[in-house]
Amino acid sequence: MSPAAKKTTTPSRSTPARRPSASTPPTAPTGGPPSPSPIFDDAALPTPAIADTTTPTAVQLTRTYEPPTPDEYLWAIIKNRAEAVQFRVYKNFMDTVLLKSLGKIERAEAEGDDWGAIERLVDRVNAYDVLKTATELFLMAETGLVPPPRQHNLERIVTSQDQSDLNATLLQQLKHVKATPAGELPPVSWPTGGSTEGGQLQVNTENLKRGYLAKLSNSPSGQVLPYYALIIERLEDLPPKPEIVAGAAYEYGILREAATRPPMIELIWSYWHEQGMLIQTMAAVATRFQNRRVGNRDPLANLNIDPLRGANNLLWGWIQDEISRLTVPRRAYEYASQYGLSMFGRAVPPVEAADNRSKFLRSFHELLALCVKFFEADDDTTVIADPFPVLNALKEVHMVLAEGAHNQFGDLPWVSRVEIMIMQWILARPEFREFLGGRVMVPYDEEWMDRVDSMRLIQGWGDTSVSHFRDLAVYGEQILLSIRYGNWMTSAVTPQAANWARTWREEIQIYIHAYRTVTGVDLTAEPVDARAVQDRFRQPSDYLREQESTRQRRLPAGRV
Repeated sequence: MSPAAKKTTTPSRSTPARRPSASTPPTAPTGGPPSPSPIFDDAALPTPAIADTTTPTAVQLTRTYEPPTPDEYLWAIIKNRAEAVQFRVYKNFMDTVLLKSLGKIERAEAEGDDWGAIERLVDRVNAYDVLKTATELFLMAETGLVPPPRQHNLERIVTSQDQSDLNATLLQQLKHVKATPAGELPPVSWPTGGSTEGGQLQVNTENLKRGYLAKLSNSPSGQVLPYYALIIERLEDLPPKPEIVAGAAYEYGILREAATRPPMIELIWSYWHEQGMLIQTMAAVATRFQNRRVGNRDPLANLNIDPLRGANNLLWGWIQDEISRLTVPRRAYEYASQYGLSMFGRAVPPVEAADNRSKFLRSFHELLALCVKFFEADDDTTVIADPFPVLNALKEVHMVLAEGAHNQFGDLPWVSRVEIMIMQWILARPEFREFLGGRVMVPYDEEWMDRVDSMRLIQGWGDTSVSHFRDLAVYGEQILLSIRYGNWMTSAVTPQAANWARTWREEIQIYIHAYRTVTGVDLTAEPVDARAVQDRFRQPSDYLREQESTRQRRLPAGRV
């Protein structure tokens, strides 16, 4: 055998054998018999740089997203209008009206040689009338599905009143007070994981009209919510009233404005503020203002509001207007009729509602609990969260809310909202920090809160801050509005429920936290027995009553 033949058949010890390619089977050397085993070459092994474990490959899982649904425009409007009627916006509006606008009136009267005529009216008995009228106009301008132009509302109201009345003059001046359009408020951003992937959804009423609102078959010019369109279809024999007689009793038909511009207001907002002792605080101040003694030891015995302060005249007008305000029993009956919610207190009579919405609390709390489970699954990027249970719960809550939308549903929430906002503005005046005190270092969201907390401490009404009740009111209202005016019964699908849960996640979690702080019930905890299940659906007033009983037992003898 020649040296060349040996070189081709015997591998060298110093030269590593070549490994065959993974895609090419080993072949025998040319011209020789087939090799009994493949010949490997270690030179084809991965180099140390490729097999380096110090630079791992990044693997990232993203959340699932649902396609956008048209009702997202409705949710954006609800959030936007809820921001427009917050107390800080209302306070700025009232300060502008009662200071700048009335200053213009005084200057105009002064030019007519009647110095102080308006000043005497506004600063004395008519101060409360001006406050009440301006509050109603504020809500008319800022709330609603698609708020009409402020000018349209004012002109209609001005023409219906006596031009010689002070309110008519005030209405004329209110035309110059700028409204809060949607574009001037912060844009609505969905939380991470929403259908818009954390982007901003432009609050545009035109988009709402084109993408979500439905046209009436018997009135193509009118656009209503799909939920209202479904109801109006059952009333085809009742045509919508013309615009010019929208509120006329002699024209038989459907109120056009009530169908096309429903106010974005829920009575649950008033319920939680009343449970937070806001109305009771105002009632205690009004009682002491009338020099009436309450109990053997009156906590407000030193409350003396001098006549040199503006709050004196406002309280006078508030007390004089008592005959036209809502009473505690009327609100209690409506709470039971719309939500099945009860109240307790010495001023609350036994309520025997004709139609108690007993299933609301169970269905609403079950919806919140299912949302929490959906959030947990949605945060796990290895699974796809199932929104079908949330959809079924939304349908159930929507049905319960629709059953209670009768009789006083249209007017009582509006009147209650006006009255409570007036209470907030009066208590937020700087005089009441002097009269009632307040903890300056506590970061309250709104100026009236420290006054109510001070009254709760003085009267012994508990140590839970009213700020938690305010969160329940504000965020509970937005959640229920999105359910009440949504089209959940006919065309809702699971992507719509998933988008709803992701859109309202922050509001739901704040509501659950505030409810746990107020009542001690954790709606996110899994019940371990039948008693724990029932505790989730008990009345909030039951827990507040138990807290009051526990506090009374702990007080030393002689204290109230």
